[in-house]
Amino acid sequence: MSNDQPVRRPPAKSSGGGAPMGSTISIVIAVVAVVVGFIILRNINSSGSAASPSPNSIPTNTTATTIGTGTTIGGSATTTPTATTGPLVQTAQVVVANASGQKGAASFATTELKAVGFTMGAPTDAFGPEKSLPTTKVYYVAGAEATAASVAQMYSTAASPVHALAMPTPIPVKGASIGSATVLVMIGKDLANKALPAIAVANPASVATTIAG
Repeated sequence: MSNDQPVRRPPAKSSGGGAPMGSTISIVIAVVAVVVGFIILRNINSSGSAASPSPNSIPTNTTATTIGTGTTIGGSATTTPTATTGPLVQTAQVVVANASGQKGAASFATTELKAVGFTMGAPTDAFGPEKSLPTTKVYYVAGAEATAASVAQMYSTAASPVHALAMPTPIPVKGASIGSATVLVMIGKDLANKALPAIAVANPASVATTIAG
């Protein structure tokens, strides 16, 4: 029997002579993870996702408050919108024609308009296709648009605005003439024998009156 003992060899080392290969790979993975995490965090901050919420993302579950003529702020409603109208123009003469079929409607409307400052001509009756109208109309001769718009404003309601229209030919009244007047009110069934103050109180003229050509 041989007395030779097995030769013990030292453990193998990495080719670099330093730490084992497994430790090196772990360090590389850790460094890569840190770099990737830094890049992701920077992208989040630059996009604003992790910053303060933008104005569009702030909850808007408050009730709007209307102030005066329509400005709104957050909170509960405390005031009612205030309707405003332009100043009245009363430079042209106005004539009222009864197109309602109700007795005395033109005279009544003439008195009401005169009481608020309009210069009035003698009342008359509607004639022709517009002898009977369901709704009131206002006509004007060129140059009297502003006064016609003011008269229309007096009779306008939120639900039924009255518009000033160019005078048709022939003029739809008896005799086809309103003298020196340049504004004609055709009182229809809707406003016949109704006092202007009552109309104004019940239905403020909050709709902008337009002049149609």
